[in-house]
Amino acid sequence: MNPKNTVFDAKRLIGRRFSDASVQNDMKLWPFKVIAGAGDKPMIVVTYKGEEKTFAAEEISSMVLIKMREVAEAFLGHPIKNAVRQATKDAGAISGLNVLRIINEPTAAAIAYGLDKKASRKGEQNVLIFDLGGGTFDVSLLTIEEGIFEVKATAGDTHLGGEDFDNRMNDKGRLSKDEIEKMVKDAERYRAEDEEVKKKVEAKNSLENYAYNMRNTIRDEKIAGKLSADDKGKIEKAVEDAIEWLEGNQMAEVDEFEDKQKELEGICNPIIAKLYQGGAGGGEDAPMGGAHDMPAGGSSDSGAGPKIEEVD
Repeated sequence: MNPKNTVFDAKRLIGRRFSDASVQNDMKLWPFKVIAGAGDKPMIVVTYKGEEKTFAAEEISSMVLIKMREVAEAFLGHPIKNAVRQATKDAGAISGLNVLRIINEPTAAAIAYGLDKKASRKGEQNVLIFDLGGGTFDVSLLTIEEGIFEVKATAGDTHLGGEDFDNRMNDKGRLSKDEIEKMVKDAERYRAEDEEVKKKVEAKNSLENYAYNMRNTIRDEKIAGKLSADDKGKIEKAVEDAIEWLEGNQMAEVDEFEDKQKELEGICNPIIAKLYQGGAGGGEDAPMGGAHDMPAGGSSDSGAGPKIEEVD
């Protein structure tokens, strides 16, 4: 893609001055460059082989016509000299159509709607045709009498088409350069805050996971039966205290969550460790480790646990 060298809407510059308000407004929407030439004539600037070249809108239009003629001549196999209607006939021939005759757009619109065949209407009829295209809005006044069409008047606006509607809706929703820069600065400023929130949620989840995993562990019959009543009571109280603290301190800071988890681990881990070492009356029947037996800060599949928050 080379937007600066992609020229379009050149016809909107034909017959206008560079200083015209419509030209200045159009320039804001074009990717290519337009400068003021001799006599305030708008000139289109393109880069070709590393050099800047300027063209009038008429020259751009002629390039399009030349290309169209070359394509038509290559297909038809003979030179084309006649313009306008002949070019339209040639285009029809290229598309595989047998062109019988050429009619103007307003007449074609009237025929398409069957206005020449309304039996209930007699005598001369006046018809107003609206032609809203991609770049222009044209209005034509026709008279129809006994199947004969005559164009009485035409008028239009070269800046009232579908493209103009699109541009005005982009204008409405388009962010200015200052707004974009502000959004970038805000994103940088809030990045640190987002990271802090993420760390806080992770610390909270770690404590929550450890507490619930430990509670599920001591409720397991295989483990509970190997713990003394005193040790089991210590763990139960410490876990319930931690869960109760969590429910009342959802907005605590990272270090508070971490300190609370260390406090809980300081009570629970030594007791659970004795089971692995064959202490506390466990002997040879003590559990030999595993994710289910030894709780950690991660997740566990046993029993009901907390809801885990995720931060994008």
